[in-house]
Amino acid sequence: MLNQRIRADLALVLCTFIWGATFVVVKDALADISVLAFLAVRFGLAAILLAVMFRRSITRLDKGGVWAGAQIGLFMFGGFVFQTTGLRWTTPSKAAFITGSSVVLVPLLLAAFGWRRITPWTWTAVAIAFGGLYFLTVPREGFLGINRGDPIVLVCAILFAMQIILISRYVERFSVGGLSFLQVAATAALSILALPIAAGMGWEPVRIVWNGNVVFAIAATAVAATAIATPLQTWGQKHTSASHAAILFTLEPVFAALTSLLLRRERLDARTLAGAALVLVGILLAELKGPAPVPLAE
Repeated sequence: MLNQRIRADLALVLCTFIWGATFVVVKDALADISVLAFLAVRFGLAAILLAVMFRRSITRLDKGGVWAGAQIGLFMFGGFVFQTTGLRWTTPSKAAFITGSSVVLVPLLLAAFGWRRITPWTWTAVAIAFGGLYFLTVPREGFLGINRGDPIVLVCAILFAMQIILISRYVERFSVGGLSFLQVAATAALSILALPIAAGMGWEPVRIVWNGNVVFAIAATAVAATAIATPLQTWGQKHTSASHAAILFTLEPVFAALTSLLLRRERLDARTLAGAALVLVGILLAELKGPAPVPLAE
């Protein structure tokens, strides 16, 4: 029998594989469905599945659990809006590596809120990772040639970093099933509410062309990447350290790049590969050499 730590590691690796593989799937579907419509259907379906799976845990939630899930869901919603929007203009592999930088942003946000101090190793890791982001997002011709989607995806990395922090803060106090359902349900509700607002303001008209790509993308992301991966992530973070989990999360962009190479024949040039490598080095350095910053006094 595998011990709980190994099972948690395997659960998190499975999450990273699922997330990484779906970048290509979502990219292809966005040609036929608008961003908010995709998110509304994806997370609405996933919320229904999670409600069935965790109905007992949901009925035991108190006000504190509801508030915790709503907070996580707010950042989850924002992260997916920016990530999915950015995917319309950038490649799956670049989007995944930029999203992965959220792990390096976690200690910066913890310090900004006064919860942790940043070690010299962490500052070094952040500098290396942001150097990698520069190579990933800024082409040789300079800032005027920046891909429109890359800075949008970078915003999602910040929001996902906040989601990671909030999951770590609340997972010991509330049930895995309850938190998983609430964050997904909140994302679904916000996506549905945003649909008419975005359409009315002229930001994004509602558009859905039901075809094989769209149906497959919704099914894959709603079931595998959300209804299965979200509780796996929450459970995995409960049974392993945040630093160890963050190291495993570095596999997500690797899986995304491999999937994009196999399915879309995406070729990564030397500049992109250098940037991706620096992002991974920064993430690993932050977690291996600087995982124990001293908490600030209350």
